Amino acid sequence: MNELTLFEKILFGAVPVVFAITVHEVAHGWVANRLGDPTARLRGRLTLNPLKHIDPVGTVILPAILLSFSSFVFGWAKPVPVDWRNLRRPKRDMALVAAAGPAANLVMLLGWGLFAALVAHKGTVEGPVYFMAVIGILINAVLMVLNLLPLPPLDGSRVVAALLPASLALPYSRLERFGLLILLLLMFSGALTWLLDPAVRVLVNAIGVMFNLP
Repeated sequence: MNELTLFEKILFGAVPVVFAITVHEVAHGWVANRLGDPTARLRGRLTLNPLKHIDPVGTVILPAILLSFSSFVFGWAKPVPVDWRNLRRPKRDMALVAAAGPAANLVMLLGWGLFAALVAHKGTVEGPVYFMAVIGILINAVLMVLNLLPLPPLDGSRVVAALLPASLALPYSRLERFGLLILLLLMFSGALTWLLDPAVRVLVNAIGVMFNLP
């Protein structure tokens, strides 16, 4: 992929990055709507139009910078609004809503793996389309693993909070106000890569074996 220019890397990498983040958020809203909360639907967030979900920093600037200097890419979109008071079984349903995002990334991970296999079958593994498929695999693996971390406000923390008794769930959820700061500290210290890398490698290698990728 070294023959691709920086512009080509950003151009073809942007498609899977934006798609991964958009579908992740739509999955949250879709499951919430199915479980009784129409907030996301009523606010027009159950759409694959990325303009409805893009966060300028998390969806555009940060992924572009990371893509320019490394193969580690992640980002975020504007969170889909969910009102837990509308859910039929709030504690359980919030966990299901949270799990929907990583589940969507898993489905997309498999989809990009299949697409990469089809492109490789045509013998074009050095072209921009194959690069796009590889980024699709990487970004969905990273987003899936990242969001499963039990750090508020990441999706994994919602699942953990649903499993904890109320006396522990409330103080645990209050960590959310520090969540982004902790996440940024982990990222810039290198600890985030250390935490994510083993699981991401396992997922990517599994996709490689499953679809016989070069």
